[in-house]
Amino acid sequence: MQLVQPNDDTGWIMTYFYAQLLDELGYTVAEPLTLDIPVAYQSVSQGSAHIYPDGWFPLHNTYIQTPGFAGEPVGYVVEQGALQGYLVDKASAEEFGITSLEDFKRDEVKKAFDRNGDGLADLVACPPGWGCELTITHQMDAFDLRDHINPIKAGYSASMADAIAAYEAGSPILFYTWTPNWTVNELKPGEDVVWIETPSIDLPEEQMALADSAVVSGVEGCVDDPCQLGWPVNDIRPVANTQFLEENPAVRTLLEEASMDVNFIYEQNATMRNGEDTVEDLERQAADYIEANREAVDGWLEAARASAIQ
Repeated sequence: MQLVQPNDDTGWIMTYFYAQLLDELGYTVAEPLTLDIPVAYQSVSQGSAHIYPDGWFPLHNTYIQTPGFAGEPVGYVVEQGALQGYLVDKASAEEFGITSLEDFKRDEVKKAFDRNGDGLADLVACPPGWGCELTITHQMDAFDLRDHINPIKAGYSASMADAIAAYEAGSPILFYTWTPNWTVNELKPGEDVVWIETPSIDLPEEQMALADSAVVSGVEGCVDDPCQLGWPVNDIRPVANTQFLEENPAVRTLLEEASMDVNFIYEQNATMRNGEDTVEDLERQAADYIEANREAVDGWLEAARASAIQ
C-alpha cells in the first residue's frame, strides 16, 4: 500500500499514524511518497498512491472537484479543528493600529513591513499550487491589495524561518498560517502575534457556501471577537482512491473510525521543529500516540476487521 504526503512536514505525523494503523490491520505499507499537493491528489486519483492523509476541506475542494477525479475524502483526522488566516506581530499591530488587511494600504504600514525595499508590505504566503496560495491570490485581487502587499511564495518553512528571524531582530512581520502548525508554538497568538481580520468575506467560488464559518468566536489572540478570519474553518480528512476503498472495505472503515487529537499535533509539530524530525522520530511519535490511545485504537481495528468479513 502506498501513502503520499505533502512537501510541508506539519502533517507528516498523520502519515505515520495511519501507516502504523494499516500495518496493524495487516497491510504492508511502503515508505510514503512526498509530493507537491496537486501532484499528491493526482497520484491518488490515478491509483499510484492509495491514501493522502492530509486533505483540507473546503480548501482542497478544487482538487477533488477536478473532472474525472477518482478519489474521495473519508473519515476525519481532525473535524473543524483547522483555522487559517493572517497574523502580524503584536507590537506592530499596537503601534500602527492594525486590525485588518485593509490597514496595509496605509503608507506608513507598508513601509514598516517592507523588508526587501520594493515599496510593498511582505507577506509570508504559500508556494504555487497549494490551496492556500489560490485563496490568497483571490483575496489579493478581491481586496485590491496587489499594489500594497507582496505575497512571498517560496518554500513555506524557509519563509517562516526568515520571518521569525526578522521578528526576533525587532522587525514587523505579516504572515499567513494555519492550525495545527509549528508557527503558533513559535509565535503565540495573543503574546507574540495577533490574528487580524479581512475587510470582508470574499472567497473562491467553491468555498463561498462556507462563508459563515469564516467568522469564528473565541479565537485566542484575535483583534476582535468574533474574529473575521476570512477563511472557512477546515476539516482535515484522509483522501483515498475510490476503487481501492471498494476493494478494501476494512480500510474504508478504519479511515472512517480513526482520528487524532489536534493538541497532540500541535505538540508533535513543536517537538519536530526542535529537532526530532527524522523518520525514526516520526515513527516513534506515532507509535507512542497509538499506545497512549490503545483502547480507542483497538476499537477502530475491531470495527475495520468486522467490515472485511461482512
